[in-house]
This record gives sequence, structure tokens and C-alpha cells, in this order.
Amino acid sequence: MGLDLAALVGEAEVAHGHLCAGQILGVRMAMLGLARLGIDDPKGADRKRLVTFVEIDRCATDAISVVTGCRLGKRALKFRDWGKMAATFVDLATGKGIRVAARESSKDRARELYPEIASKNQQQMHAYREMPDAELFTEQWVSVPIEAREMPGYKSGRIVCAECGEGINYDREVRRAGLILCRGCADVAGRYYREVEG
Repeated sequence: MGLDLAALVGEAEVAHGHLCAGQILGVRMAMLGLARLGIDDPKGADRKRLVTFVEIDRCATDAISVVTGCRLGKRALKFRDWGKMAATFVDLATGKGIRVAARESSKDRARELYPEIASKNQQQMHAYREMPDAELFTEQWVSVPIEAREMPGYKSGRIVCAECGEGINYDREVRRAGLILCRGCADVAGRYYREVEG
């Protein structure tokens, strides 16, 4: 199965709710990663071979998910909040990984290619469809150790937090002073939420 840029951009637009330069960049980034790994059918025959790490929570991430079929709920999409327009694609069958990052210079190149277009987003959408991969991205072969508990399909016993009584999956408990705690109860100051009256 060949990956078709126009069709994938259309799918990404539907999934994300609008089309922007980040969507096109994400589609192209995922297509490049899959090509380098030799994964031709990520949503079919090869669907269990791929884990993808994304480094930004922006439009490109939705596009990458559409192209690769990797989803958080399938445990095949991993988010690392680094604020970078980059993703690492890991072939579980071979252990090979490739990190693909957008070049900052691609924005300037888009302006050079389409100076007559006033909108920066429109310039980039046009340019990102046609620029060679080498002008859009850097590539780096990498090794990504993935713990068994991070793998898609991993099963573990469900443990209950001694403090709040909520269930904990995937070996995410913290053991402290003889108690089994969830991460929220083990580090109240580090929680992403705060209790309020209500």
C-alpha cells in the first residue's frame, strides 16, 4: 500500500477539524518516518509494529496519529512535552527508530517560494506540500528503550491506592512507608490538579 499525500492530508483535516501548515507538516513527517522504517501499511498489516513518540501537542500530532494509526488509547502514541515539532517512529519488529524534526529554515524557504502569498500559513501550506524532505526535516537514527509496561497490549494487575481508593494500572503505583499510593497522592504538590470547594 502506498501512502498518498493528498488523501492523508484530507483525512488529517477531517480528524483535526481544519487544515493548516502544521497538519501538512505532520503528515509529511509521518510519511517520511514510515518510509525510512519500511512500514507500508501502518493501519493494516503493520499496525502492531509501530510506536510513535511525539514532542508537541499541536496540529501536527493529530496528523501524525492519522497517518500512523498510533493512538494514546492503543498505547502506541507516546507524548513527551518538549515543545518541539518532532516525532520518533519506532519499529517494534526490528528495534530501529528514526527521529524526524522540522527544520526552522523551512518557514523562510516557504516565504522564498511563495512571496506573493500574504498569509504565512498559506505560504507554508503550499510550500510544505512540495518541498523535498531534506529541506523540511532533519533525520536521526535513534535507539528508544521501551519498557515492557509501556508496550501496547501490556497487561498488569490493578492496584488500589491506600489514600484515595482509586485504581492504578500499568505498574504506576508508588510504594512509600509500606503503603501503595497513586502518583497524585504520593506527590500532592506535584499534581496537575488542585482540589477546590464545590
